[in-house]
Amino acid sequence: MIEDDLGRAVPVPGTVRRVVSLVPSLTETVAATAPELLAGATDWCSHPAGLDVPRVRGTKNPDVPAIIGLAPDLVLANEEENRPADLDALRAAGIPVWVTVVRTLDDALASLRRLVGSALGRPEPGWLADAGRAWRTPPAGPPRTAVVPIWRRPWMVLGRDTFAGDLLLRLGVRNLHAGHAERYPRVPLPELLAARPDLVVLPDEPYRFTAQDGPGFFPGVPAALVSGRHLTWYGPSLAEAPEVLAAALAAARPAG
Repeated sequence: MIEDDLGRAVPVPGTVRRVVSLVPSLTETVAATAPELLAGATDWCSHPAGLDVPRVRGTKNPDVPAIIGLAPDLVLANEEENRPADLDALRAAGIPVWVTVVRTLDDALASLRRLVGSALGRPEPGWLADAGRAWRTPPAGPPRTAVVPIWRRPWMVLGRDTFAGDLLLRLGVRNLHAGHAERYPRVPLPELLAARPDLVVLPDEPYRFTAQDGPGFFPGVPAALVSGRHLTWYGPSLAEAPEVLAAALAAARPAG
């Protein structure tokens, strides 16, 4: 047996032929590395475009009987995205479950290498090597502090120990709530404004912030509308993320 990111022994078969992914970034990872393995994915798995595999509902409410019916050799999950009860139900049905844990870019690159090499038994793909190179010298920008909302009604922001916060820090943007006791705290809008950020970073997922729904709540504060896939996914998108995110941060302007 080999251990996943939780340190849990996973009875991965000698040859993996069928994989169900319950994480969009891991779905894209398998599709870009060994697409013939992908036997199922969630409704939220949007990349690559035109992905044609059976859908098993969402990350938080997967259709466990449907997953079992697909007879996967391995199910891919994430400690943050997926509920332990669902994963335990799959394990009870005799299905190996590989769980990733990612808090930083270094975590992500190491986790992906282990997943591809140890769990899937494939050589390191070109996109993964490209991702490592892309982040060795990310685009430099002026040092700024930011609030990073991820939800509205109620307002929630990035807090401590988040993958997205680590990516932003590497691009010269320090999350003002990085020292918060919670990883995704609820912070009322007046408190966000009182923090006097240099910048507000507004991703398009999990809440879909847009030019019409986001910047206007932060008058006078430059707002960067960024791709949630490039900020929060760990997979093939990492290879282009530094350039895409740096461009969005550089284009930040106050609402007006």
